[in-house]
Amino acid sequence: MLSLAVISGLRDQKGQKVVPFKKGPDYIDAGWLSVAAQSPCYNLDPFFLSKEIILRSFVSHARGDVSVIEGNRGLHDGMDAEGAFSTAELAKMLGAPVVLVVDCTKMTRTAAAVVLGCMHLDREVVIRGVVLNQVAGSRHESVVRAAIEKYCDVAVLGAVPKLPADELPERHMGLTPHQEHPSTAKVTKLAGEIAAKYLNMDALTEIAMAVGPIETADISHEPTAVNMPFGQADRGIVKVGVIRDAAFQFYYPENLEELEKSGAEIVDINALSDSSLPDIDALYIGGGFPETNALQLAANTPFRESVRHMAEEGLPIYAECGGLMFLGDSIIVEGKKYPMAGVFPIVFQMKSKPEAHGYTIAEIDRENHFYPKGTVLHGHEFHYSEVVELGEGLLQDSAFSMRRGKGIKDKRDGICYKNVLAAYTHIHALGSPAWTAGLIDCAVKYKKTRNMKGTA
Repeated sequence: MLSLAVISGLRDQKGQKVVPFKKGPDYIDAGWLSVAAQSPCYNLDPFFLSKEIILRSFVSHARGDVSVIEGNRGLHDGMDAEGAFSTAELAKMLGAPVVLVVDCTKMTRTAAAVVLGCMHLDREVVIRGVVLNQVAGSRHESVVRAAIEKYCDVAVLGAVPKLPADELPERHMGLTPHQEHPSTAKVTKLAGEIAAKYLNMDALTEIAMAVGPIETADISHEPTAVNMPFGQADRGIVKVGVIRDAAFQFYYPENLEELEKSGAEIVDINALSDSSLPDIDALYIGGGFPETNALQLAANTPFRESVRHMAEEGLPIYAECGGLMFLGDSIIVEGKKYPMAGVFPIVFQMKSKPEAHGYTIAEIDRENHFYPKGTVLHGHEFHYSEVVELGEGLLQDSAFSMRRGKGIKDKRDGICYKNVLAAYTHIHALGSPAWTAGLIDCAVKYKKTRNMKGTA
């Protein structure tokens, strides 16, 4: 909510064009940031992306007046004791000043110790301001503010009281996505009011405008298909269908941009209302919430049958997490079974706790149509579904060996059937350029095959 408030304040009060970025494997928060900024939210995660690609992506996408980067977890939290891949490491890469948000619940002077510790743990991380969150009242605020400004020599840029959570309700995977929220305008209006009432937007703007230039000597080109052996001029245009609706909404905008830069025309598809797949050369199904939309997906029998039919016909299909579940036989939600597309003989069941959560490392160790053997993917998985029935031999045709992460079963992921590959693992195209190359290559081959059949 504070990130939304900062963005809304910069945009509405200061008239700034804001470009949002998100550190960490996240789609839902990024979606809300994009709504507030009225601009796509791009991902900057050092686990997925090298420093060079992060800098290149940031410079190419930061085409506004101000860029707001939302971190994840604590400032210095990473994968090890050194804070690898942390928000602090990203701030150092970009030379970005940090505004630290401190939860002041039941703390006064100790809040200064927390801020002081964050400042001194790594002096290369430049903390330029603090926002107090969850303050209990004016007296609480005044004591915490005085302690931080006395001992830390850093400005307190705002103090936000405890707010009701009604406007941004949570469910099993975090916030309710903006696609399913009844009034995004109401949320952004509230965020703007928080900025106006509780944040020092003048000081925040001064901090943003004082940032020096990023050294771009090693950034030679935009982040387009960095290691691809062929480009748009060689490939011709192909149509890649992307299912984007309330059930399937987890896409990094960079993934879609990379497809477009490599010769694809993106065709939006709605699995809840469309009766069949349109004329496309490949299909990309991202993650999302098929479980909360299971009744509608199950009721749309013509669309499910269309997907299954086209898979049998050889249409290249790449699916992640929720997309994997949709391609299965069925999903069990609260004891009731809902039929899905039936491409794979798998039954999924929703659980009350996460079945897998975190970064993944997958090695491609078997032949498939999308990735060369030996490719290593850095991705992430986060799902509450469990495989309760798995067709015999399916894992033998899986392409991923999980070095880190759970996958579908027995440390395997990426099951294959004809020109279909489906996995729990989500990937970021800038960190895994083989994904773009593989999907475009499959689409081109499929298009050529169709054209040859049409002229036969």
